[in-house]
Amino acid sequence: MTQKHVDVLIVGAGISGIGAAYHLQTNCPDRTYAILEGRDAIGGTWDLFRYPGIRSDSDMFTLGFVFKPWEEQKAIADGPSILKYLHETADENNITENIRFDHHVSSAAWSSKDARWTVTVKQSATENPIELTCNFLFLCGGYYKYEAGYTPDFDGIERFQGEVIHPQQWTDDIDYKDKHVVIIGSGATAVTLVPEMATEAAHVTMLQRSPTYMLSRPAEDAFANWLRKVLPVKLAYAIIRWRNVLLTMYIFNRSKKKPAQIKKYLINQVSKKLGTDYDVDTHFTPHYGPWDQRLCLVPDDDFFNALNNNSASIVTDHIDTFTEKGIKLKSGEVLEADMVVTATGLALEVLNGIAVSVDGKAIDPAELFMYKGMMYNDVPNLATSFGYTNASWTLRSDLTCTYVCRLLNHMNQTATRQCTPRLNDPTMKETAWFNLSSGYVQRAADKLPKQGDKNPWMAPQNYLLDIKNLKFGNMDDGTMEFSNPRLAESIASTPTADERLAG
Repeated sequence: MTQKHVDVLIVGAGISGIGAAYHLQTNCPDRTYAILEGRDAIGGTWDLFRYPGIRSDSDMFTLGFVFKPWEEQKAIADGPSILKYLHETADENNITENIRFDHHVSSAAWSSKDARWTVTVKQSATENPIELTCNFLFLCGGYYKYEAGYTPDFDGIERFQGEVIHPQQWTDDIDYKDKHVVIIGSGATAVTLVPEMATEAAHVTMLQRSPTYMLSRPAEDAFANWLRKVLPVKLAYAIIRWRNVLLTMYIFNRSKKKPAQIKKYLINQVSKKLGTDYDVDTHFTPHYGPWDQRLCLVPDDDFFNALNNNSASIVTDHIDTFTEKGIKLKSGEVLEADMVVTATGLALEVLNGIAVSVDGKAIDPAELFMYKGMMYNDVPNLATSFGYTNASWTLRSDLTCTYVCRLLNHMNQTATRQCTPRLNDPTMKETAWFNLSSGYVQRAADKLPKQGDKNPWMAPQNYLLDIKNLKFGNMDDGTMEFSNPRLAESIASTPTADERLAG
């Protein structure tokens, strides 16, 4: 019979949820846990997205887990390879047996009296929802809606006689061979789709409102592959991981301190990759600074090669209306198409779309401040796994898991059942949670939690600072409140943190 109560409920069996399970098993082995996955497979993003060419836009030495070395040749990996890696991780660590599939969490209610969450779960096979309880709720379901992506209200789209497809709903039976395809968008998805679809389509046109910064690099890391031949796997992985972390931090910091210099460098690199047919000022020079939005990675120059061999082209303009045979632009130009792919972004979702309440009061995420970029003021025993905006997702996910385990062990040591961030600094000023100008962020700005202008109410987007704060920082920091003591008889049977870590 499936347990109705566990110490920790993890929501989501993607890269964050699998990582959370590993850290719990390793650092809190006395705690019971279960992973609730709404779909019928693990992998999250890497199982959901099936569009042509799906791949990472971060290197796998930093997108991979800190505890499991990435051993494939390609540092910029395709979706199936990443999904294989996640399955291996789950199976090798006996995590799969703790996943409950077809468990879609709809609500979670905290009771301070009982020091536990009551979680309501819907299943496709049953009409009535079920309830589970836990002492700690760890939300690892990502930051966007899985049900559907974002598509603008394009005028006249109902008149178009061809296919309109959002990449998030891509299926294996979609056929684009010998078709004229227009891809709307200029982000990572569009830049991935263009070269892949251009190998079979009659022609692919990327239609963008405004340009994006692009950075080309080899899909294989020659130094990393050499290092793994001469050093033990784990040592080589650690060295490569740190090299890539520091390089990414350097580029980001340089972009903020010397934006004109980095902008010139990026644009010059694009110019060298393209022939004279392309107006780099129009199509590849953004109106914002580097890293105001994420850079688009171009592995092995594949996007530029598709433009150079004329299997693809790029148009920078605004859509006026769809027609029966294509898209009419504001300039008056008409792009004829058999298929339109709307790579127009994601729909952000806070708290994994779960209705959360604390002692009977509904929680509005937009009214909350984030504590250390993972918890929320006055919301007990709940954490969210969220990655970096300027580096690989898993770097911060791993550190978040480390901190959650430290919290759980500290509550054992102090014989308390509840940890609650309290907002007790009247001098703190409000700032935005995200520091990106991307459309998907701006569309959801009124729904997102806030952060402050000082620690611990801000996420610095800096891996080195996060190691200091999350891995080694003081648990009793004057902001995190530990309360709700356990009964004396239960304390006597509780092992210490050292005993738990010693196994």
